[in-house]
Amino acid sequence: MSVLRPILLVEDNPDDIELTLIALERSRLANPVVSVRDGAEALDFLRRQGAFANRTEENPAVILLDKKLPKVDGHEVLREVRADESLRRIPVVMLTSSREERDLLKSYDLGVNAYVVKPVEFDDFMAAINDLGVFWAVLNEPPPYGSGAGSAE
Repeated sequence: MSVLRPILLVEDNPDDIELTLIALERSRLANPVVSVRDGAEALDFLRRQGAFANRTEENPAVILLDKKLPKVDGHEVLREVRADESLRRIPVVMLTSSREERDLLKSYDLGVNAYVVKPVEFDDFMAAINDLGVFWAVLNEPPPYGSGAGSAE
């Protein structure tokens, strides 16, 4: 039996955290959700450092990443993830309120897998998070655990 990979939620807004957790719970995903509140904490989690030094070894099924974060912003987290051999294959969804074209382009230039603008309406937000969770945690086929970026296919 394979271990369910967690969903890493990187979000500093408590209301958005709560809504996202409710939406993921309603979608009945079995994946655990790990929530961190800033980019530095996200990088510590991913690198198994600091408070996360003893976490299990599997990488998240997906990272739901806000763009505007304290300490280290979402673009810098994305840059660090894509530059790290052991992390670069983790799907990253930029989940943000920014509709600015430069943010969208920069996210894709840095290697984001998807860019989703947070819907304002409650029902739309819930549906969007449900769809994201189901796609990335259930439908998407992740690379095998332990496969480095340089592994032969």
